[in-house]
Amino acid sequence: MFTVHVGEADPRFGNMLLEQFGGANGELAAAMQYSVQGINCENMACKDLLMDIGTEELSHLEIIGTLARMHLKPMKKSADAAEHDPLIAIAGGGGVALCNSMGTSWTADYLKITGDLDVDLHSNIAAEARAKIVYERLINFCDDPGTKEALQFLMTREITHMRAFMQALDSLGKGPLSIGIIPPTPDIVDQYYNDSTGQGDQGEVDTTGPWNTQEGISVVEAPALSDFQVLKATPKAGRTTLNNGKARVTPGKTKR
Repeated sequence: MFTVHVGEADPRFGNMLLEQFGGANGELAAAMQYSVQGINCENMACKDLLMDIGTEELSHLEIIGTLARMHLKPMKKSADAAEHDPLIAIAGGGGVALCNSMGTSWTADYLKITGDLDVDLHSNIAAEARAKIVYERLINFCDDPGTKEALQFLMTREITHMRAFMQALDSLGKGPLSIGIIPPTPDIVDQYYNDSTGQGDQGEVDTTGPWNTQEGISVVEAPALSDFQVLKATPKAGRTTLNNGKARVTPGKTKR
């Protein structure tokens, strides 16, 4: 999908590039995550999307792998270059390996696969966002024009994929907080626990936002200091009370 050109090899930067080859937010993890999700997917439209993007991520793996290889190549003959990553130089001959920039081996534990389509799509959106930021940082650490061009291409495609996953999520026709089948408990779902209340030894200064001032939100002040406890959480009994039966819930309270 993209032809890589490197003007001057930089083994130190080549080591950084391994983060997007075999790291937690890298192209191998993305390719495996989306492909396995696609294999499991029963929604045929989303299955096709996942397999398309999973396949594209394999091409991205080739691009970033080729880029890293070209920057690491001096390690084959130069001891000074090998000093930047002796493991890659000695065990890998100056080539890429399935590891991140710190030499930690790639693992399937990086993959976020739940078998629930909307949850997996949320994970994929977050994965693309993380990868975009990693590419952005790599671009900022690089001076080689050809390398920056390739990284810009890869970074841009992360946004394309993020948009596609967002659109796929919207196509399911579910609300943004509609996860799974079992509904949340009424009352409890609309409570905001002010757990970091106070100043000094009792916490940071309180602030407000839509998460604790929006209509319908009840603020529970300092639950740990007031021995607040949820006694029942079944969908038909979502009241929250203290052991003495008195609630410490302030409906719609705006903290100052």
